Amino acid sequence: MKRIKWLGLSLFLIGFALWIFTLTLSQFQLTDSILDASVKPEHRNILRQQTAFMANKVYTNNWSFISDFRGAVDAYNDEVRAQKAWDKVIYDNYVFDVTKNASLGVLHDGQVWLWFWLSLGLAALGGLIYALTGLKRLPGIDNNRQYRHPATDRGWIGISVGVFLIGFYVALYFYPEYLTNWVLLVDPISRALNAGAASRWFLYGFLYTLVILVMGVRMLVNYRHSRYQQLRTVSVMFFQVSFAFLIPEIMQRLNQPYQDLKNIWPLDYTFFFDYRINEKLQAGSLGIFMLVWGIVLALVAVPVLTYFLGKRWYCSWVCGCGGLAETLGDPYRHLSDKSLKAWKAERVIVHSVLVFAVGMTLLVLYTYFTGQPAILGFLDSYSVRSAYGFYIGSLFAGVVGTGFYPLMGNRVWCRFGCPLAAYLGLVQRFKSRFRITTNGGQCISCGNCSAYCEMGIDVRAYAQRGQDIVRSSCVGCGICSAVCPRGVLNLELGPVATRKI
Repeated sequence: MKRIKWLGLSLFLIGFALWIFTLTLSQFQLTDSILDASVKPEHRNILRQQTAFMANKVYTNNWSFISDFRGAVDAYNDEVRAQKAWDKVIYDNYVFDVTKNASLGVLHDGQVWLWFWLSLGLAALGGLIYALTGLKRLPGIDNNRQYRHPATDRGWIGISVGVFLIGFYVALYFYPEYLTNWVLLVDPISRALNAGAASRWFLYGFLYTLVILVMGVRMLVNYRHSRYQQLRTVSVMFFQVSFAFLIPEIMQRLNQPYQDLKNIWPLDYTFFFDYRINEKLQAGSLGIFMLVWGIVLALVAVPVLTYFLGKRWYCSWVCGCGGLAETLGDPYRHLSDKSLKAWKAERVIVHSVLVFAVGMTLLVLYTYFTGQPAILGFLDSYSVRSAYGFYIGSLFAGVVGTGFYPLMGNRVWCRFGCPLAAYLGLVQRFKSRFRITTNGGQCISCGNCSAYCEMGIDVRAYAQRGQDIVRSSCVGCGICSAVCPRGVLNLELGPVATRKI
């Protein structure tokens, strides 16, 4: 069995290394036709002149190509800014599109599928083999070396994983031009689904879905003793594959607006942006349905379903962020800070983000209906939504929210930053039938429940006092119950008045 386990790990590492290597495969050449295909008409002649020294020159790596192209654009912008000719400044960022279209080499010569299977395919196969070896263990949770292993206790492996994830998100959000080969690697899949070329967001969606599927199998194996864990893991895998990935891509193929049908405002903070609303209104009856669907989800489904089921119906069964946290992030759930200080910070930060999201949305709607970009003379809706997208949508949700899994646990974003989690949590805390009941007389104070709580709740303290757990942060994942050796904890529904708090 150890040999099979090492085989799986070896295949994963080889595939991962080859995936990194694919970033070096292409060459790059800038031509007039590429500029015509990538740049707005009003900027083509300007950029032809500025990049004349690059014309038909073959670059062996994207670093030098990107450096020359960006340098040419920056030189032009610096010159016109010095002249205070603000109307001539090129604000559009063409670097990614130009770099992708200028790419040459094996990823364009019919070998893309070969490199896809040698890299992502091999890594996924290795991950599945490694996960399936767990079937030889007895059902139940094995805590051995969880707090000592370098991969799960902020050791060199965990830190390396964190550095890679942070670097990936920084590149994805701010420097996607350096990931063009990875985008080209999934281009055939994009064309098959939406009839269009792959973008950085298609790459992200594909990788996101692949990781949830592979690590979801690991969850099914590790928690096969719990029917609840089996069902909710299958649920998040299903919703990610269908509602978050396949359906939105196919809708694009049908010339309909792109929308993750399970994403809910305010997590989907762009839902009420002017271009999103106009896009749906222009799409006809289906677009109007999608607009109404999103509003009903946010204003009706959230309070009603949370009242009856608790926030777990979304956070642990449907949400893609929660799905990634529960699958990819499962090995790090014990790293969540359980201290009172962390809880106090959590409540302030997550509710502040919710207030930020609501305020931004109101400003955006004010601009949409009145045509006025600012209110009170200084609150500019475009600046506010840009700030939210940068600090919350990119840095917090992506770079910190996922990149910090191996450092702060797997629900950093859900716990400290998600505005929808805050909204759901307010309903759950004050008006929900959901609770985790405790039988303090059976508790042996092993601490498994607290250790495995990804939301930083000291579950053992509640159990020892015989209190129901109704914390607004609890996502009802049920892992505390799954790892309890005495059956002390149970996820239950009942009248609100009967909760023991």
